[in-house]
Amino acid sequence: MDYYNNNAEAFVESTLQVDMQPLYQRFLPLLPVYAHILDAGCGSGRDARHFIKNGYQVTAFDASTEIAALAEKEIGQSVHVQRLQDIHYQNQFDGIWACASLLHVPAKELPDVFHRLADALKPNGVIYCSFKYGRGEYEKQGRRFTDLDEAGLQSLVGETETLTIKEMWVTVDLRPGRDHERWLNGILVSCRD
Repeated sequence: MDYYNNNAEAFVESTLQVDMQPLYQRFLPLLPVYAHILDAGCGSGRDARHFIKNGYQVTAFDASTEIAALAEKEIGQSVHVQRLQDIHYQNQFDGIWACASLLHVPAKELPDVFHRLADALKPNGVIYCSFKYGRGEYEKQGRRFTDLDEAGLQSLVGETETLTIKEMWVTVDLRPGRDHERWLNGILVSCRD
């Protein structure tokens, strides 16, 4: 978290205006009207702002105190400070938006986090998640990453027993100068009754 706390304003500035419409168009139609969305690792608040503006109820959190404070200003409501590894929601959300947040969880902790996300969903709830495309863990500029490919995501989802993969696809990074980076995107659905 040191990287994000020390570089919060620059990080928010670099992500706040990225056009996420193509991803919203795959996720939001799967949710009921006025759905309750958990923005898990909300970063700048860009996506929570869009969801709120479009009539959704949003609960947002981020692990960085500094980024959460900036996101609160962006969305006009409180942003909780917590890690993905510490969530304890039960049967609460129609959708979970985990955009570029799960990739900071160590690989050995991802199965538990996926169980926690699955528990947080209502029956037939939907998760959007994204990872940098590839395999393995590494540190870069003071941040740690876990990359996943299709087989890696399938394995994680399979361990939950209550999630299924609706679709997976690969995109390029939408931030300027980053079009060489690829992302694995996934839509997961709760198969709990």
